[in-house]
Amino acid sequence: MSVKWYLHKLAMMFGAEARRPNKDEETDAARAMKKFQKTPEQTVERRKIIQHELDFPVVSNKWKFARWTSIILINVMFIVSFAWDVQLVEGAMTASRFLGFHMADPTGALQVMLAFKQIMLNLLIGTVTVMFIWWFFGGRAFCSWACPYHLLAEWAEAIHLFLAKRGWVKDHPFHRGLRVVLWFVFMGLALVTGYTAFEYINPVGIVSRALIYGPSLAVLWVVFLLSIEIFFSRRFWCRYACPMGLTYGVIGTAAPIQIKYELDKCVHEGECRAVCLVPHVLDITKMGYAQDTEEFIAPDCTRCGLCVDACPQGALSFTLRGLDKVI
Repeated sequence: MSVKWYLHKLAMMFGAEARRPNKDEETDAARAMKKFQKTPEQTVERRKIIQHELDFPVVSNKWKFARWTSIILINVMFIVSFAWDVQLVEGAMTASRFLGFHMADPTGALQVMLAFKQIMLNLLIGTVTVMFIWWFFGGRAFCSWACPYHLLAEWAEAIHLFLAKRGWVKDHPFHRGLRVVLWFVFMGLALVTGYTAFEYINPVGIVSRALIYGPSLAVLWVVFLLSIEIFFSRRFWCRYACPMGLTYGVIGTAAPIQIKYELDKCVHEGECRAVCLVPHVLDITKMGYAQDTEEFIAPDCTRCGLCVDACPQGALSFTLRGLDKVI
């Protein structure tokens, strides 16, 4: 992958629009494959495959149910530890101790250090630990494999799609750069005011604490966010607003675990983009958008696996980078 193309993928995480690769970014193999796929014979074959997929859809929920299980088990571990006082894990999703080891959400930890204007050793250790874990699995894997709000948002999205299919609601997208603006706003507020302002409205912390210690009035804010996602803007918080998602995305820019795209297997029907939480990362699956015949999805990918489940051609797969091992 060329440096220029990699920087473009990073820029997409900060709000840039996806684009086709320039001639100097496109490999010879990719150019030849794209030319082959556009031949009359391949065009006819591709249309036959797409029609067959429409007539005989294959539905897989392998990765979705694996994620749901992961989210539930991680959060149940917090609940059980507090309720039974087993001290396996203490605290909540944004800051905790696991078997005595400090764990701290990087976004929250940075706010605390900015607010107090000092580096705290325990907080730093906890932050580095969490950063290493989610660097390995892919930064935003936290969003789809651990975040309790993500599961609620996924169910809200299902309601939104049900209503949209009947014409009762319509999606209103925002610019993805909003998330970057909010990240700097909340960091600035922590520095200037001495308060971690974001944590008062962070639905991840609110839902986690409500599950562990019982609900508070802050849950009404979560209900409000979910209402926006159901009736106005699909996946509003996760796609356009959450500063945590941006931080984890940066952490996972060179993660070992990736989702790999194989151009020669793709028929460009777009099923993967239809289910993706962050569909801009899958624009390379559009005809002419891939830079190489094999390419890793952009850093903003949450590793949710919905695209892997949705692709009947197997053009998308989980892989361990460097070993080229399919998971």
